[in-house]
Amino acid sequence: MPVGYWCPVLHAHLPYVRHPEYPEFLEEDWFFEALTETYVPVLKVLDGLVQDGVEYRLTMTLSPPLVSMMTDELLVGRYRRYLDRLVDLALRETERTKREQPHLEEMAWWYVREFEDVRRLFCDEWGSNVVGAFRRHLDTGRLEVLTCAATHGFLPLMDAVPEAVRAQIHVGAQHYRKHFDRDPAGIWLPECAYMPGHEVFLREAGLRFSFLEAHGLTEAHPQPSFGVHAPLVSPGGIVFFGRDMESSRQVWSSESGYPGDFDYREFYKDIGWELPVEYLADFLPDGQRKNLGIKYHRVSGRGVDLAHKQPYVRDWAVEKAALHAGNFLFNREKQIQHLAAHMDRPALVVSPYDAELFGHWWFEGPQFLDFLFRKMHHDQDVVKPITPSEYLGRFDDLEVCQPPMSTWGEHGYAEVWLNESNGWIYPHLDMAAERMVELARRYEDADGLEIRALNQAARELLLAQSSDWAFIMKTDTTVEYAKKRTRDHVARFDYLYRALTGQCPLEEPILREFEERDNIFLELDYRVYR
Repeated sequence: MPVGYWCPVLHAHLPYVRHPEYPEFLEEDWFFEALTETYVPVLKVLDGLVQDGVEYRLTMTLSPPLVSMMTDELLVGRYRRYLDRLVDLALRETERTKREQPHLEEMAWWYVREFEDVRRLFCDEWGSNVVGAFRRHLDTGRLEVLTCAATHGFLPLMDAVPEAVRAQIHVGAQHYRKHFDRDPAGIWLPECAYMPGHEVFLREAGLRFSFLEAHGLTEAHPQPSFGVHAPLVSPGGIVFFGRDMESSRQVWSSESGYPGDFDYREFYKDIGWELPVEYLADFLPDGQRKNLGIKYHRVSGRGVDLAHKQPYVRDWAVEKAALHAGNFLFNREKQIQHLAAHMDRPALVVSPYDAELFGHWWFEGPQFLDFLFRKMHHDQDVVKPITPSEYLGRFDDLEVCQPPMSTWGEHGYAEVWLNESNGWIYPHLDMAAERMVELARRYEDADGLEIRALNQAARELLLAQSSDWAFIMKTDTTVEYAKKRTRDHVARFDYLYRALTGQCPLEEPILREFEERDNIFLELDYRVYR
């Protein structure tokens, strides 16, 4: 038996962005970029580990909006065209760099091979079915896939209408069962946001465990004996694992962590912003500049201006990923050995990260994971990877402690999702939630047009509640899009509510347009709000 265990958790989530009313839509690129740079490369790593007999263990959240986009025919078709354009762009770049920047030509050819391989895996090997590819790893027992709240709603700020919390959890669990043909064992609470008392909804949905930010365990009452290095069970009957900050910071921090290394690829220097618009016209259909996924430069140094970044050398970056994987493993061995002297059970180090850190933000992240799992398998026996369900199957003697309300994010509570930039949304969301409960109780046995309208009202509410919109408003990125999404979903809900309460006609063409635009959760039953 190893001295202790490491539990890596990748939280894979994107907001539901699907715009059939437009031939192309800028924000859909979020999904396409994540597939190309994170989800396909991570799956490729897992495939290689299985092929080579490496006993890796990885836990991932695949949120309902992300799974819905991964299985949507419209978006899958658009992604295939996106890949074709990427390959075409990379091929064009081989000609341009040969002519204008010969020192970058080798890297241009590397992108051709990389994009062609992503296309081969996605289209040919996996049949455009990424969820199926993840499911095959789930079936091996090496990968554990968790569910999430339906649309990544910030649950503590829904507490004024408990039925809304319940709906987010139950719809998320139901969606997981539909796509993975089994019950979810655990859930990622959106933004690691926990409110005491929500366990009742988790238990109703058949969920056993979740994760909290470090202070969710260290400030629990009574204080747990082993801090974040052993899970606890709340009086409400849900097991909570705590985030280990040391291992987390080593990876995610661009200042003190690995991603800031000077040899890694520079995220912010992309040809979509640097080359002439005329040259890129075929890839910028509306003339708006954006990231195109081809980046030729490395971090180069702390504080180095983008204009002075040095060329990216892929071999150097991969060597650094191997070096950093060895360093991470060395640190975990020492950490586990230190903890073992003070614990009556094997220590557990839980390291949760946003999945898109690996590949999208930190381009070499998937290679880091590959090296790390291989080194952990072959080079030592002190620390081994484990999933939460495996750990609970071996060590079920847990302390009973009550965690406080907590989140991850800046300052550790709800400040990111409730502040002067986004606080205006919550009165609208609360009123819509109250009205959804009213509709669910009023219509005991709806059918026909009414049941369609009721289910669509529930969809619009769920989509409006996504924590992504509040987060975007706080971080000041695509703020107008986030505001518009919130207002549009609330406005559609308001129309359906007024129609269902006799204040205006319920017009089938309008309802049909809502359904075609926001077609997530086809299995949704509005009665979940009762």
